[in-house]
Amino acid sequence: MAARVPTPHYSKPSGYRDARHLPKPFKLRRYYTPTEISLHNTADDCWVSFFNEVYNLSKLIQDNYGDECRPLIKAAGTDITHWFDPLSQDPKTWVDSKTNMTWFYCPQGRYLHIPPIEPDSTWDTTSFTVPWWRDKSLCIGKLTLKTRKLRIINMLTKNDDILEVCSEETMNEILDRYMDLNEHSASYTWKRLGRPLDMEKTLEENDIPDQTEEFIDLNIDEDAYIPAVHLYYNDDLTVA
Repeated sequence: MAARVPTPHYSKPSGYRDARHLPKPFKLRRYYTPTEISLHNTADDCWVSFFNEVYNLSKLIQDNYGDECRPLIKAAGTDITHWFDPLSQDPKTWVDSKTNMTWFYCPQGRYLHIPPIEPDSTWDTTSFTVPWWRDKSLCIGKLTLKTRKLRIINMLTKNDDILEVCSEETMNEILDRYMDLNEHSASYTWKRLGRPLDMEKTLEENDIPDQTEEFIDLNIDEDAYIPAVHLYYNDDLTVA
Protein backbone atom coordinates (compact mmCIF):
# COMPACT_ATOMS: atom_id res chain seq x y z
CA MET A 1 0.00 0.00 0.00
CA ALA A 2 1.47 3.35 -1.05
CA ALA A 3 2.43 5.74 1.70
CA ARG A 4 0.04 8.61 2.20
CA VAL A 5 1.53 11.88 1.02
CA PRO A 6 0.66 14.65 3.45
CA THR A 7 -1.13 17.66 2.05
CA PRO A 8 1.28 20.60 2.03
CA HIS A 9 0.35 23.44 4.36
CA TYR A 10 0.85 26.98 3.15
CA SER A 11 1.00 29.66 5.78
CA LYS A 12 -0.37 33.10 5.00
CA PRO A 13 2.31 35.75 4.59
CA SER A 14 2.74 38.43 7.21
CA GLY A 15 0.28 41.25 6.71
CA TYR A 16 -2.05 39.05 4.67
CA ARG A 17 -5.59 40.39 4.29
CA ASP A 18 -8.41 38.48 2.67
CA ALA A 19 -9.06 40.13 -0.69
CA ARG A 20 -12.80 39.85 -0.07
CA HIS A 21 -12.49 42.44 2.69
CA LEU A 22 -10.07 44.90 1.12
CA PRO A 23 -11.44 48.39 0.42
CA LYS A 24 -13.12 48.51 -2.96
CA PRO A 25 -11.53 50.98 -5.38
CA PHE A 26 -13.62 54.08 -5.88
CA LYS A 27 -13.50 57.39 -7.66
CA LEU A 28 -14.12 60.59 -5.76
CA ARG A 29 -17.39 62.13 -6.92
CA ARG A 30 -19.56 65.08 -5.93
CA TYR A 31 -22.55 62.77 -5.48
CA TYR A 32 -23.01 59.07 -4.76
CA THR A 33 -25.99 56.74 -5.08
CA PRO A 34 -27.25 54.57 -2.20
CA THR A 35 -26.19 51.54 -4.26
CA GLU A 36 -22.59 52.78 -4.38
CA ILE A 37 -22.56 53.32 -0.62
CA SER A 38 -24.01 49.85 0.04
CA LEU A 39 -20.98 48.22 -1.61
CA HIS A 40 -18.67 49.50 1.14
CA ASN A 41 -20.02 47.38 3.96
CA THR A 42 -17.13 45.77 5.87
CA ALA A 43 -14.79 46.73 8.70
CA ASP A 44 -11.97 47.39 6.23
CA ASP A 45 -14.20 49.25 3.79
CA CYS A 46 -16.83 51.19 5.69
CA TRP A 47 -18.94 53.99 4.25
CA VAL A 48 -22.01 55.52 5.86
CA SER A 49 -24.24 58.44 4.97
CA PHE A 50 -26.08 60.92 7.16
CA PHE A 51 -27.67 64.27 6.48
CA ASN A 52 -27.06 63.65 2.77
CA GLU A 53 -23.28 63.44 3.16
CA VAL A 54 -21.11 60.37 2.62
CA TYR A 55 -18.34 59.50 5.10
CA ASN A 56 -15.54 56.99 4.55
CA LEU A 57 -14.86 55.56 8.02
CA SER A 58 -12.44 52.83 6.90
CA LYS A 59 -9.24 54.38 8.27
CA LEU A 60 -11.00 55.65 11.40
CA ILE A 61 -12.04 52.09 12.23
CA GLN A 62 -8.62 50.65 11.44
CA ASP A 63 -6.97 53.22 13.73
CA ASN A 64 -9.43 52.68 16.59
CA TYR A 65 -10.51 49.08 16.16
CA GLY A 66 -12.35 47.76 19.21
CA ASP A 67 -15.79 47.26 20.71
CA GLU A 68 -16.73 50.91 20.15
CA CYS A 69 -16.32 50.41 16.39
CA ARG A 70 -18.70 47.46 16.19
CA PRO A 71 -21.87 49.59 15.80
CA LEU A 72 -20.16 51.47 12.95
CA ILE A 73 -19.22 48.22 11.26
CA LYS A 74 -22.78 46.91 11.61
CA ALA A 75 -24.04 50.08 9.96
CA ALA A 76 -21.47 50.01 7.13
CA GLY A 77 -23.03 50.71 3.74
CA THR A 78 -26.22 52.27 5.16
CA ASP A 79 -27.71 55.63 6.04
CA ILE A 80 -27.49 56.49 9.76
CA THR A 81 -29.24 59.87 9.80
CA HIS A 82 -31.66 58.44 12.39
CA TRP A 83 -28.77 58.27 14.88
CA PHE A 84 -28.61 62.06 15.04
CA ASP A 85 -30.75 64.99 16.09
CA PRO A 86 -31.85 66.93 12.98
CA LEU A 87 -31.36 70.32 14.67
CA SER A 88 -28.03 69.92 16.45
CA GLN A 89 -26.76 67.18 14.08
CA ASP A 90 -25.18 65.56 17.14
CA PRO A 91 -26.16 62.11 18.43
CA LYS A 92 -29.71 61.87 19.75
CA THR A 93 -30.26 61.79 23.50
CA TRP A 94 -32.75 60.02 25.75
CA VAL A 95 -33.45 59.44 29.43
CA ASP A 96 -31.76 56.26 30.59
CA SER A 97 -34.25 54.12 32.53
CA LYS A 98 -31.60 52.84 34.96
CA THR A 99 -29.93 56.11 35.90
CA ASN A 100 -32.64 58.63 34.97
CA MET A 101 -29.90 60.60 33.24
CA THR A 102 -30.24 62.21 29.84
CA TRP A 103 -27.60 60.52 27.71
CA PHE A 104 -26.74 59.65 24.17
CA TYR A 105 -29.09 57.25 22.41
CA CYS A 106 -27.12 54.41 20.82
CA PRO A 107 -29.58 51.75 19.58
CA GLN A 108 -26.77 49.45 18.40
CA GLY A 109 -24.50 50.02 21.39
CA ARG A 110 -22.14 52.82 22.42
CA TYR A 111 -19.98 53.78 19.47
CA LEU A 112 -16.71 55.59 18.92
CA HIS A 113 -16.35 59.05 20.56
CA ILE A 114 -19.49 58.59 22.69
CA PRO A 115 -18.47 58.79 26.37
CA PRO A 116 -19.62 56.08 28.79
CA ILE A 117 -22.65 56.97 30.89
CA GLU A 118 -20.75 56.28 34.11
CA PRO A 119 -17.27 57.55 35.04
CA ASP A 120 -14.60 55.41 33.41
CA SER A 121 -10.89 56.10 33.86
CA THR A 122 -10.05 54.05 30.77
CA TRP A 123 -11.97 56.32 28.42
CA ASP A 124 -9.43 58.39 26.47
CA THR A 125 -10.52 61.96 25.78
CA THR A 126 -7.17 63.00 24.31
CA SER A 127 -7.22 60.74 21.25
CA PHE A 128 -9.49 63.10 19.28
CA THR A 129 -10.36 66.78 19.18
CA VAL A 130 -13.44 66.51 16.95
CA PRO A 131 -15.88 63.56 17.06
CA TRP A 132 -15.97 61.64 13.81
CA TRP A 133 -19.50 62.77 12.87
CA ARG A 134 -18.24 66.37 12.80
CA ASP A 135 -14.92 65.60 11.10
CA LYS A 136 -15.35 66.92 7.56
CA SER A 137 -12.04 65.36 6.51
CA LEU A 138 -13.89 62.02 6.50
CA CYS A 139 -16.59 63.34 4.16
CA ILE A 140 -15.98 62.26 0.54
CA GLY A 141 -19.09 63.70 -1.12
CA LYS A 142 -22.84 64.00 -0.94
CA LEU A 143 -25.64 61.46 -1.10
CA THR A 144 -27.91 62.16 -4.04
CA LEU A 145 -31.39 63.32 -3.19
CA LYS A 146 -32.71 61.19 -6.04
CA THR A 147 -31.27 58.73 -8.53
CA ARG A 148 -32.30 58.52 -12.16
CA LYS A 149 -31.97 55.86 -14.80
CA LEU A 150 -30.57 56.81 -18.18
CA ARG A 151 -30.43 54.69 -21.31
CA ILE A 152 -27.23 55.24 -23.32
CA ILE A 153 -27.23 53.98 -26.91
CA ASN A 154 -23.89 53.85 -28.71
CA MET A 155 -24.61 54.41 -32.39
CA LEU A 156 -21.20 53.01 -33.39
CA THR A 157 -21.08 49.78 -31.39
CA LYS A 158 -24.90 49.45 -31.01
CA ASN A 159 -24.44 48.83 -27.29
CA ASP A 160 -27.51 49.76 -25.25
CA ASP A 161 -26.80 50.31 -21.55
CA ILE A 162 -28.79 51.60 -18.59
CA LEU A 163 -26.98 53.65 -15.94
CA GLU A 164 -28.17 54.68 -12.51
CA VAL A 165 -27.01 58.28 -12.07
CA CYS A 166 -27.47 61.12 -9.60
CA SER A 167 -30.02 63.75 -10.57
CA GLU A 168 -27.57 66.51 -9.56
CA GLU A 169 -24.80 65.33 -11.89
CA THR A 170 -23.80 67.10 -15.08
CA MET A 171 -23.57 65.20 -18.34
CA ASN A 172 -19.77 65.24 -17.97
CA GLU A 173 -20.12 63.46 -14.63
CA ILE A 174 -22.48 60.94 -16.22
CA LEU A 175 -19.93 60.50 -19.02
CA ASP A 176 -17.34 59.72 -16.35
CA ARG A 177 -19.62 56.99 -14.96
CA TYR A 178 -20.09 55.58 -18.44
CA MET A 179 -16.30 55.20 -18.81
CA ASP A 180 -16.57 51.98 -16.81
CA LEU A 181 -18.43 50.57 -19.82
CA ASN A 182 -16.64 52.46 -22.57
CA GLU A 183 -13.27 54.05 -21.86
CA HIS A 184 -13.55 56.08 -25.08
CA SER A 185 -16.84 57.72 -24.11
CA ALA A 186 -15.28 61.20 -24.30
CA SER A 187 -14.70 60.63 -28.03
CA TYR A 188 -18.44 60.76 -28.71
CA THR A 189 -20.95 63.54 -29.19
CA TRP A 190 -23.87 63.02 -26.83
CA LYS A 191 -27.27 63.82 -28.33
CA ARG A 192 -30.91 63.72 -27.36
CA LEU A 193 -33.45 63.57 -30.18
CA GLY A 194 -30.74 64.72 -32.58
CA ARG A 195 -29.75 67.72 -30.44
CA PRO A 196 -26.24 67.88 -28.92
CA LEU A 197 -26.35 68.02 -25.14
CA ASP A 198 -24.65 70.66 -23.01
CA MET A 199 -22.18 68.54 -21.07
CA GLU A 200 -21.88 71.16 -18.30
CA LYS A 201 -25.59 70.88 -17.48
CA THR A 202 -27.71 68.25 -15.74
CA LEU A 203 -30.31 66.04 -17.38
CA GLU A 204 -33.08 68.38 -16.19
CA GLU A 205 -31.24 71.41 -17.52
CA ASN A 206 -30.90 69.61 -20.86
CA ASP A 207 -34.69 69.29 -21.06
CA ILE A 208 -34.69 65.64 -20.02
CA PRO A 209 -37.16 65.82 -17.10
CA ASP A 210 -37.63 63.18 -14.43
CA GLN A 211 -41.12 61.79 -14.97
CA THR A 212 -41.07 58.99 -12.42
CA GLU A 213 -43.41 60.82 -10.01
CA GLU A 214 -46.00 61.17 -12.76
CA PHE A 215 -45.70 57.46 -13.55
CA ILE A 216 -46.19 56.58 -9.88
CA ASP A 217 -49.27 58.83 -9.66
CA LEU A 218 -50.70 57.03 -12.70
CA ASN A 219 -49.81 53.62 -11.25
CA ILE A 220 -47.39 52.98 -14.10
CA ASP A 221 -44.09 51.18 -13.58
CA GLU A 222 -41.50 53.94 -13.24
CA ASP A 223 -39.13 51.90 -15.44
CA ALA A 224 -41.72 51.67 -18.23
CA TYR A 225 -39.97 54.56 -19.92
CA ILE A 226 -36.29 55.39 -19.44
CA PRO A 227 -35.04 58.44 -21.37
CA ALA A 228 -32.32 57.70 -23.90
CA VAL A 229 -29.33 59.61 -25.19
CA HIS A 230 -27.44 58.64 -28.33
CA LEU A 231 -23.68 58.64 -28.69
CA TYR A 232 -22.13 59.46 -32.07
CA TYR A 233 -18.46 58.75 -32.58
CA ASN A 234 -16.66 61.97 -33.51
CA ASP A 235 -14.49 60.37 -36.20
CA ASP A 236 -17.43 58.80 -38.02
CA LEU A 237 -17.53 60.78 -41.27
CA THR A 238 -21.06 59.52 -42.03
CA VAL A 239 -22.43 61.72 -39.24
CA ALA A 240 -23.09 65.31 -40.23
